[in-house]
Amino acid sequence: MKHPPRLRRLLVATGAVGALTLGALTVLPTTNAMAATGCSVTYTTNSWSGGFTASVTVTNLGDAVNGWTLGFSFPDSGQRLTQGWSATWSQSGSSVTAQSMTWNGSLATGASTNIGFNGSFTGANPSPSSFSLNGTVCTGSTTPTTPPPPPTTAPPTTPPPGGQTPVAINGQLRVCGVNLCNQYGRPIQLRGMSTHGIQWFGNCYNNASLDALATDWRADLFRIAMYVQEQGYETDPAGFTNRVNNLVEEATRRGMYAMIDFHLLTPGDPMFNLERAKTFFAAVSARHAAKNNVIYEIANEPNGVSWSTIKNYADQVIPVIRANDPDAVVIVGTRAWSSLGVSEGANHTEIVNNPVNASNVMYAFHFYAASHLDNYRAEVERAAARLPLFVTEFGTVDYTGDGGVDLASSTQWLDLLDRLKIGYANWTFSDKAEGSAALRPGTCNGTNYTGTSMLTESGAFMRERIRTPDNFPTS
Repeated sequence: MKHPPRLRRLLVATGAVGALTLGALTVLPTTNAMAATGCSVTYTTNSWSGGFTASVTVTNLGDAVNGWTLGFSFPDSGQRLTQGWSATWSQSGSSVTAQSMTWNGSLATGASTNIGFNGSFTGANPSPSSFSLNGTVCTGSTTPTTPPPPPTTAPPTTPPPGGQTPVAINGQLRVCGVNLCNQYGRPIQLRGMSTHGIQWFGNCYNNASLDALATDWRADLFRIAMYVQEQGYETDPAGFTNRVNNLVEEATRRGMYAMIDFHLLTPGDPMFNLERAKTFFAAVSARHAAKNNVIYEIANEPNGVSWSTIKNYADQVIPVIRANDPDAVVIVGTRAWSSLGVSEGANHTEIVNNPVNASNVMYAFHFYAASHLDNYRAEVERAAARLPLFVTEFGTVDYTGDGGVDLASSTQWLDLLDRLKIGYANWTFSDKAEGSAALRPGTCNGTNYTGTSMLTESGAFMRERIRTPDNFPTS
C-alpha cells in the first residue's frame, strides 16, 4: 500500500473509543445520565440456523441524555446474547442491557444511535416488544422487523467433509446478514496474507512459500494483489491474467481461499479502469466459476472520488462476474482508500443509504495499525452492525507500509476483528525491505519459509495470530 506523501497525511486521524466488553452479569451505574422521557426503537434481525444478528436503532424522543442504558427482555428462554458492539452488553436471565460507550453516550432530543449484537437461540427467535431507556419505557414507536434472508440455497445438513483444509470444511461461502458464512450457514472468519505486487515479488510465491503459508502458518486465505497500473495489468493483460490464474490454482491445491485483488490505487477513480476490470473479471470468473474457494475484490483502494462513483463502478463490474459465477462473494472497495470514508471525513452511512445493487456482497476496510487508531476502530464497530465487512488489507506499521511495528494497536485491531468475526489479509507476504513485509529481505531467493528464522517482527506476530486454531462451526 503506497500513497503520495501529500495524500498519506489524509489517512491519519485520531480519536478515542471505549473498550467493548461482553459477559458481565451486572451493569455499572450510568454516570451523568438524565432520565429519558421518551424513545423509539427499531430492532432488525437476520437469522441463520441457531443464530442471528440484531441491529438496534435507538431514537431519543425526550430530553437530551448524556449516558444511557437500553434494556429489554428476550421473549424466548433459549435466546442468548453472544457478542455485542457499540455498547457494553450484558444478560441476566432473559433481561438484556446495553450501556453507552464514551463516543455515543450523548443523545440530543431526536438523535439516534445504532448498536448491535450476535445471538443464539434453541427454540423460537421472536423479537422483543418492549424497550426502556434509562429505566423509562419507550412509549414511541417500537418496530421489531425481520427482513427476509437474501436469496441463497439452503445450507446442506450433511456432515462436514473429511478434509481439514479451510475450503474442505467451509465449502462455498455466502453473505448472511452482516457476516461471512460457510456452507452450513454459520458465521466464520478467514485469516490470511496478501501478496505484494506480483509484478515485483513474483519469486516470493512458489511451492515452498505457499506450502509454508498453508501448513506452517495454517492460513485460510491467500490474497493475490494484481496492480492495474505501476507496471501491472495494463502493460500485459494476458500475461497478468495468467499469473493470477496460476496463483489461484496453487491456493486451491492447498485448500486455501483465493482472493483476486484488482489492485487499483493510482489513479483512485475506479471508472478509469472500468473496461479493464470488465475484461479481467470476465476472464478470471469464467476460468474459476466451478471452484468454491474464489473471492473477487473488485477495487482495492478507491480514493479522491465519491461513494456514488464507486457504487456506479461496482454496479457495472459485478454483473460481469455474476454472468459466469453467480455464487461467489464479491468485495467492493470503499471511499478514501477503503477506510469507509473516514480518511476523508465521511463514514459508513453513505453505503448503508446507497448500497450496491447486488447480493452476496461485502465491503472492504483497510487500516495501518500505527496510524489508524481508536476513531477508525470505533467506525468499524458501528459499521459492522449494519454492513458485511472484510479487511482485505492491513499493516502492523504506519500508513506508508513502513516504520516500526505497533504491536499494541495491531493487537487491539485483531482482537476487535476476531470478536466481530471480520476476515482479514495482512500486507504483505513478501521480502520487501519495509516494516510491513513478513519475510526478511532476501528470503525469496532461498527455499526456507518454515518457522520463524526468516520472519520480520511483523511476520512473526502475524504467523502467531494466524496459526491459532480456527473456529469453523459446522452445525
